[in-house]
Amino acid sequence: MAAGTHNRDSRRPQGRLIGYARVSTDEQATQVQEMDLRAAGCHEIVEEHASGASRARPALSKLLREIRAGDTLVVVRLDRLARSVSHLLQVIEELTAKRAHFRSLHDPIDTTTPQGMFSLQVLGAVAQLERALISERTKAGIRAAKAKGKLPGNPGVRERRPEALAKMTATQKAAYGARVQATLNQWLPTVRRMRPDHTWDDIARVLKQRDLNWTPERLRRAVKWLVSEHLADPALLKKSPPRLPEDRLMTLVAGIHASNPDLTLREIAAQLERLHERTPHGGSKWSPSSVKNLLDRARRSKILNEQLETHVN
Repeated sequence: MAAGTHNRDSRRPQGRLIGYARVSTDEQATQVQEMDLRAAGCHEIVEEHASGASRARPALSKLLREIRAGDTLVVVRLDRLARSVSHLLQVIEELTAKRAHFRSLHDPIDTTTPQGMFSLQVLGAVAQLERALISERTKAGIRAAKAKGKLPGNPGVRERRPEALAKMTATQKAAYGARVQATLNQWLPTVRRMRPDHTWDDIARVLKQRDLNWTPERLRRAVKWLVSEHLADPALLKKSPPRLPEDRLMTLVAGIHASNPDLTLREIAAQLERLHERTPHGGSKWSPSSVKNLLDRARRSKILNEQLETHVN
């Protein structure tokens, strides 16, 4: 799609057009991409300096965390955004989950138009076929190697060579980092609002109510990695202070409300029952009034203040 055609389609969403310009570390600056993006109507442009194969894209990760419903992420070409078809589909899935859109100026991908969505579906089918072909080739290669008496896998790793082991460790760490960044928009906001007032176990249980199956240890490890990459505040890793049972309930209810301010008192009560939390009086059935009392206490204690509630809305 050529730059500038967005003005001819009145059906486009009315949110911001946010440009993303990437160059590899040994390339020139991003001015050429910026010119195209500004001509397409992007008043805000995010720059990234990273190689095409690099999994670490901190600027892109921050953009995906902060983009709002109705906004459109715009790139000059697909290769400026994604390192593979599967990565592209993953990014678009994240945008869709936030009710945001995607557009490439020089490719037929535009999630605000039926034609662009069709092209995206074709790409998805190609990616699925590509994964199936790779899997089949891998299986065929293993069968052929076994028939010739060869062992599958990296000989250097089997022989415990230090350079091979170091390379394997670096690859594993990069893959882990990519997995963490791929989903952090789903769970990191909740962690930020509940830590360090709550234990990792409390947060994992709240996330489980949203069908996010994190164990406390996996959650802590993921946050520790983000902190090591300067993508999260080290304060998230502070030890949780000891609390009286009712104080813990108060901060737990405040955390659930802050994570999703649209929940009614009755819906929060239902969540607490699914978490098998006892009421302040030791009962198993929560009433909306009990939830309201705890929220009111949290507000009076400044655990849930107006500034936080404005931020999460």
